[in-house]
Parts: sequence; structure tokens; C-alpha cells
Amino acid sequence: MINILFIGDIFGKPGRDLVREQLPKLKEEFAIDVCIANGENIASGRGITQKTAEQLFDAGVDVFTSGNHLWDKKESFDFLKEEKRIVKPLNFPETAIGSRYCVHTTKSGEKIVILALIGQVFMSPANSPFSTFENILPELQQISKNIIVDFHAEATAEKRAFGFFADGKISAMFGTHTHIQTADEEILPNGIAYITDVGMTGPHNSVIGMKKEIIIEKIFTGMPKRFEVAKDGLQLNAVYVQLDEQTGKAQKITRIKRHF
Repeated sequence: MINILFIGDIFGKPGRDLVREQLPKLKEEFAIDVCIANGENIASGRGITQKTAEQLFDAGVDVFTSGNHLWDKKESFDFLKEEKRIVKPLNFPETAIGSRYCVHTTKSGEKIVILALIGQVFMSPANSPFSTFENILPELQQISKNIIVDFHAEATAEKRAFGFFADGKISAMFGTHTHIQTADEEILPNGIAYITDVGMTGPHNSVIGMKKEIIIEKIFTGMPKRFEVAKDGLQLNAVYVQLDEQTGKAQKITRIKRHF
């Protein structure tokens, strides 16, 4: 069996500090073989930098998935060109900076393919995640039966549709982007582990990570405001999945929500 931990959107310094503190304990508790995390917001709540990424690699994250905020820190572009453990949403243009997917090899020698896709509903323009996935699937299946997809999208219906579309073709689909964990973790009929949204790791006494007072005032007045990362109400949201490495099918999925 392969034990996978996927950590939902890590938000800013509070999220980074929480992961650095708790990840070693979680890896021991669940006997984790690979830790994947969505890292598009680890630098001040928007984007990723070499410094923030390396902090979390050192803490035990093996691979970062991402979404529409991956490129928010221009100073990180050269780093993203070189760092193969950070994957961009595959259905952005080929010219977008970042790895198309990552192949992680466990200590026992099992290969796991990790990729990200971004939704089209209420999101920035991108190619179809469905056709992009279909086109690359034969290439991925030549590498391994163990395939993990971070589906970064706003609409629950789009995530749900992709889950059924990919059922039997991949091992797991983890939804991200809304920062709100959903209580619908399950193994779909043909064997993939599924959750609509893993949720956010960081300050939950907030509006999806930002100070709630600032967001409320912006919504109430309609005036622009400078966003600030919140600090309180720390939560770690994640999922644990167990795969049969021979078939690539999920055997177990457990939703994790820890308060600190």
C-alpha cells in the first residue's frame, strides 16, 4: 500500500508555521509515503517564493501543486523554471512557467504521478481541463498507475463532474481553491479517492485567510482595501489516502481537520 497525505491550500506564514510544526507528527501517525500540498498561497497569502517553498520542503512536503496564484510573485519566476517539485495547472498555456507534472518515487520504489488542473467556471481563462487530461493520460499511464490530480476550481459541480470523468483512470482527485473543506470524501465507483475541497491550512478566523474586518469593509463599502493575512484560529485541513500500488485504486480516504 501507498500512504498519501494531501494538505489543503497552505496560507501565508501562519499556515507555513503550522505545517512545519505538525507535519512530522502527521507523517508518523499515518505512516506517510508521500506528502503533497497546495502551495500557491504560501508567500503572504498570494504566490510562492524560493524561501517559503524550501522551508516546507525541509519540513517534509515532497511536492507542491498550485493554481491561479502560482505566478503572483515575479521574483520567483526563475525558481519556478528550475524547481520540478512544483507543478503548474497543466491546462494553462505551454508557455506558462512551471512543471507540467511531477513523478515522485517513494522509498520503496513506487512511482506516483502528481499534476494539477484548473477549472473554467468563474476562473481565469484556461484550456479545458477535461480535454487536457484526456490528451496527457496515456503518457501518465506509461509512467505509473498511481496518479494524483489537484483540481483547482471554484464550482463544486465542475469538480464533481471531473471526479466522475476521471473515475477509474486515476487514483485520487483532491479539490482545492475555495479554502472551505467539504464533508464529501469518498471512493467513487471505479476506485478513485475524491473530495470536492480539501480546505485551507492556516488562519480560519478570517475570510479565506485574510483579516475578516478588511474583507467585510471592502464588501460593505465597495472601496479597494489592502489585504492582510489573518493570524488567528489555526486549522490544518488535509486528507489521508491509501492506495493499492498494484492497481492504482484507492482503498481508503480519511478527511483531516485539526484545530490549534
